[in-house]
Amino acid sequence: MPSDLRPSPDTVTTREAFERWYWSVDQLESFCERLALRKTGSKALLRARVAAALAGEILKEPGKPGRKSRFQWNREPLGMDTIITDCITFGPRVRRFFSDAIGPEFVCHGDFMTWVRSNPGRSLGDAVEAWWALEERKSDPGFRREIASCNNYLQYLRDFRDANPGHTQDDAKKCWDAKKIRPARDGFVVYDAKDLKFLI
Repeated sequence: MPSDLRPSPDTVTTREAFERWYWSVDQLESFCERLALRKTGSKALLRARVAAALAGEILKEPGKPGRKSRFQWNREPLGMDTIITDCITFGPRVRRFFSDAIGPEFVCHGDFMTWVRSNPGRSLGDAVEAWWALEERKSDPGFRREIASCNNYLQYLRDFRDANPGHTQDDAKKCWDAKKIRPARDGFVVYDAKDLKFLI
């Protein structure tokens, strides 16, 4: 394989070689399996864990923040007056509650989950109102939902479409597929105007 294209994960044995490329979650999990590492955690954590192992080091991982509440979100009855705790999860029962309270238009998007997790002490009724307020922003023509820093794929597609309004989403995906197997600093694929060459 040409040296400017990403090699197979099975052939990467050094930290320097690993950090030169973008790797998907599946590929990172494959590295973890090969190196006998845990496969749990965020994509960033998997990447850091693999990089450390390839360098012969053990990553000092951040501990989980202590939780004070013992409220069982998957068992306790839920109502508009139920207080949000620091251990809230978004399992089927919580999602069903919001779906029943809001209606079929309810979508448990990242902005909403961030609001809920950031507001322990408020009620589920407050969360319902917050959901409607967050949705109201969609009526603003300039509104754009924030893309999480870990979602390299969506950020690339947005940057491509912003720079090339005459091109389609399929064009953006084609460029992404070609770019992601080329060297990417710190493993993050960044859109560049030169990427349009992949459409030729």
